[in-house]
Amino acid sequence: MRSGQLADAAGVNQQTLRYYERRGLLDPPQRSPGGHRLYPTEAVTLLRVIKTAQRLGFTLNEVADLLDAFRRRRSGAGLQARASDKLTEVEQKLADLTVIRDTLRAAISAGCDDLIACAGTSCCPLPFAE
Repeated sequence: MRSGQLADAAGVNQQTLRYYERRGLLDPPQRSPGGHRLYPTEAVTLLRVIKTAQRLGFTLNEVADLLDAFRRRRSGAGLQARASDKLTEVEQKLADLTVIRDTLRAAISAGCDDLIACAGTSCCPLPFAE
């Protein structure tokens, strides 16, 4: 499968393929006699896995670690532990965002229109550090 075909099938662009190769996420492809990159059909699944992991909040470094662990041991690969850690991270972000949302709602309800003026009142809901 040539790079354009792979990119289309996986929903990425060709620059992404080359970037993933440089990062070691995607094995360097074989070359045709004309110098074209030739990828195995399994590369489509690998690219979809990488993109899905990114959508789930994993960084490319974390994805590389997961792929490396899988390639070395071929079983387990620590996905359960890493997914659990990522879930904890996401839940903390959600908690932080909930506080931000609630504070912004309170600021809107309190009619805060000027940060300096609001900070000087006792009813200001914004969490100014002391």
